[in-house]
Formats: sequence, C-alpha cells, structure tokens
Amino acid sequence: MIVEDRLRVFINSLDRGNPEYLNEIEKYAKATDVPIIRKEMQSLLRTLLTLCRPQRILEVGTAIGFSALLMSEYAPQECHITTIEKYEKRIPLAKENFKKAGKEDAITLLEGDAVDILKNLKEPFDFIFMDAAKGQYLYFLPDILRLLKPGGLLVSDNVLQDGDIIESRFAVTRRNRTIHSRMRDYLYELKHHPQLETSILPVGDGVTLSVKK
Repeated sequence: MIVEDRLRVFINSLDRGNPEYLNEIEKYAKATDVPIIRKEMQSLLRTLLTLCRPQRILEVGTAIGFSALLMSEYAPQECHITTIEKYEKRIPLAKENFKKAGKEDAITLLEGDAVDILKNLKEPFDFIFMDAAKGQYLYFLPDILRLLKPGGLLVSDNVLQDGDIIESRFAVTRRNRTIHSRMRDYLYELKHHPQLETSILPVGDGVTLSVKK
C-alpha cells in the first residue's frame, strides 16, 4: 500500500467510471487474475489523454486490451494506438475485445517480445505507456526514447511495487530482488537522464511521468 487505504477508497468512490464494455472487461480480468491498470491509474490516464491529445500512442504490454481500449476511448478520435504483447494466451482475447468494441482500425496489436519489436519500430510517438514486465523497463528505455517525440510523454506504471521499492533488497523476497534492483535503476535513470524531465507519483502502484526535452 502506498497511499492510506481509506483515502484511496474515498478517491475512487468519486470516479465517474468508464463505458459499460470496459467495466465488463475489467470484471473479467479481476475474475481471472489478469493484471490490468488500477482505478487510480485509469483516472490519471483519462486526464493525461485529455490534456495531451496525442495522435499516436505506443503501449508496451497489452494483456487483454483493457488499457489500450481505455486510451482509445479518451484519446482524440483520429488517434492510433500501437500495442505490444508477447503472452500468447492473452493475444486472442485482446483481439476479440478490440473487435467487439469496434476499435480494430484504431488499435494495432504487435505480437512478440517488446525488446525485438521496439528495435524495428520507426515512427515517432507522442505518448508512450509502459506497462509490461517490470524487470525489462530499463532495457526498453533506449528504444523508447528514440521513438518518443520531443515534448512527448512517457508514462510508466507499477514503479513503486506497493511501496517495496524503498526497502533494502534483503527485505524483499528473493524471487523479487532482481526486479526490485532493476526498477530502482530505472527510476534513477528517468530522474537523471539529460533528455527527460520526470516526476514520480504515488498513484496506484506508483507511476512516473517523463517528458522528453
């Protein structure tokens, strides 16, 4: 827990919610233990998309398509989203969700490992949402910076690991120590990279907002 639980519940109680089709996907995700963005992150994304009005969005980590559909719902009508997913069992469901929502033309799903796919992308993006394997964020960053337009926004989710990021690596379970170490390195890089201006926010499971200079 990063923010006191009662405060989080109160803030979420004020949220006006999403269209019903997104609510149904969210219910399915919770029932089947598919990780999707938290309520607080949904609200922040809606605000950022309204503010930035991006024309081209890149998402790293599709899962079953919830966040891509949410971004498509609140981004400008002409916005196109490219999203990357490697987990084969989730890809068909994501495609089905895009089709049901009538978003097949607005969202392109690239199948495979983001490390390989990012290297082959050329087009610049003005909004990038990072929500994939947390231990890989640091390795994605060089290509992410290459693909992000000057003035563009990089949003990285789940960066504070429910507050565990402040703990000593020896206080973290052994299986999570590599991710813990890499995420600390990623946060340091975002805060000190000469091309970026970054804020770290205790929203949801922690989020960074990085603007490319």
